[in-house]
Amino acid sequence: MAKKNKPVILITNDDGISAPGIRALYEAVKEFGKIVIVAPDKPQSGMGHAITIGHPIRLDKVDTFEGVEAYACSGTPVDCVKLAVDKVLHRKPDLCLSGINHGPNHSINVIYSGTMSAAMEAAIESIPAVGFSLMSYDHHADFSAAQHYARLITEKMLKERTTKHMLLNVNIPDLPLSDIKGYKICKQAYAKYQEKFIERKDPGGRKYYWLTGEFLNFDNARDSDVWALANNYVSIVPVQFDLTNYTLKKRLEKQWKDTTTRKGKEPVKKIVKRSMRKSE
Repeated sequence: MAKKNKPVILITNDDGISAPGIRALYEAVKEFGKIVIVAPDKPQSGMGHAITIGHPIRLDKVDTFEGVEAYACSGTPVDCVKLAVDKVLHRKPDLCLSGINHGPNHSINVIYSGTMSAAMEAAIESIPAVGFSLMSYDHHADFSAAQHYARLITEKMLKERTTKHMLLNVNIPDLPLSDIKGYKICKQAYAKYQEKFIERKDPGGRKYYWLTGEFLNFDNARDSDVWALANNYVSIVPVQFDLTNYTLKKRLEKQWKDTTTRKGKEPVKKIVKRSMRKSE
C-alpha cells in the first residue's frame, strides 16, 4: 500500500500523553496507517464529555513518540479530538482510537469515562472510534494482551465496512494473553457504584471530602460486559450517543396523549374529525 493511501489514525486518551497505555496503543497499531497523537498534558480521568469554555486551550507539539506528529493539549479528552480535527489534521481521520486506559470502563463507567467520551466525540463527528481499557490501575501493568486485541479490532475496523458513527467500548481482562478465552460482543451491564464521601478536615479546620464507593452489579445476564470480563473474555460493547429510550418513547406516545386545546377551542382531535365530516 502506498504511503499516501494509508489511513489516518488519531490516537488520544484521558490518562495523559505520558501514560504507558497510550504508548502501548501506538506501538500496537502503528503499522496500520499514519498515526497522529493528540492527548491531554495531564491525567483527565473521569472528565466525561466535558469541554473547555472558560479559558484558553494550549496545544504544544512534543517529541514523546519518535517520528510521529504528537501534541499535548491542556484541555479535556474531548477538546483533544476537536482540536485534532480542526487545527492539527484539518480533516477527519479515518479512525480514532482512545486509550489504552488504566482501569475498567465497563457498565456505568462509560458515562464518566474521558477515554470513552473522546471516542464518542469522534463518532459524533462521523469518525469510527474505539475506546480501549485494561482492567488494571497499575502504572506498570502488562499491556501485551490489550495490544493484541487493539491490533485485532483496529484491523477489522479498517478492513471491514463500518458505519460512520460506529463506536465500540472494549475492555480487556488483566491477564496474560494465553489465559484470555477470546472476545464477546456484549451489552452494557446494569451496574453502579454505591458511593459515599469520606469527610476530613484540612490544617485550617475546613472540611473536605474524598469520594469512595463499592461497585455493585445488578445484572446476571451472560451477555453483559461485566459477566464477560469476570469470565476471562474481552468485552466489546457497541455504544451510541443517541440517549433516546425508544421503548419508553413508544409507551408514552400511547399513554400521554396530548389533550390540550388550541386557544381555548376544542381538542385538536375533535376539530380534525369535524372537518372530515364536512368534507364527506
